[in-house]
Amino acid sequence: MDNHSNNIKYDFSNRIVLVTGGTGALGSSITKAFVESNATVISSYVYDREEPSTQTENKSSIQLIKADITKEEVDRLVSTVMDKYGHIDILVNVVGGYIGAKSIVKLDEKEWDLMMAMNLKSAFLISKHVTKHMVASKYGKIIHISSKKGLHAEGSDSAYAASKSGLIRLVESLSEETKESNINVNCIMPIIIDTQANRKAMPNADFNKWVKPDDLANVVLFLSSEEAKTITGAAIPTFGVL
Repeated sequence: MDNHSNNIKYDFSNRIVLVTGGTGALGSSITKAFVESNATVISSYVYDREEPSTQTENKSSIQLIKADITKEEVDRLVSTVMDKYGHIDILVNVVGGYIGAKSIVKLDEKEWDLMMAMNLKSAFLISKHVTKHMVASKYGKIIHISSKKGLHAEGSDSAYAASKSGLIRLVESLSEETKESNINVNCIMPIIIDTQANRKAMPNADFNKWVKPDDLANVVLFLSSEEAKTITGAAIPTFGVL
């Protein structure tokens, strides 16, 4: 069964979905999967060069908003969505970055701060501003993107691994705070995702072992569906076959 067939079993009609970082390789796959499942999607991006990369046949169901969610301007993003639609049903936070191959003695403070901002502070800020509206409506699904390295660091990855580990704890804490409000908060933990950028960076790797963006999108759709209503506070392994 192809990925498109997997996606159409879900129906997110009348659901408002906010995907942060929704124009990158993984974000665009998630955005496309939601649109094909009848959702209305708002996709944030931060670099102008990212904007055209979201490809879907039904572009009328996607609104693109430029916003840096590592800063408090995330409040403006959420307010814009609320003003137009009145509710946010699903949040998928794809924003993140990677700095690796550096021992801790060679890692500088700016690089450490960048990993914490991109992978942890961004998750805190977008969760903070979206959650209050979900609590008010007594409904919501929140999915963050962590990493296998959030469970086990491999060396020369301290800033990245620490930030992704912190994200798992954030998910656990937020899930406890919101479980009485019919809100599910989870994260998925991929390792190497099969993207053009990763193939270019590691041309000699076995790409068949890498997890595909469309497969991760299917997991995100499941966690956003009522089929996953009993799952909250979980870090879901999505490692592929590494």
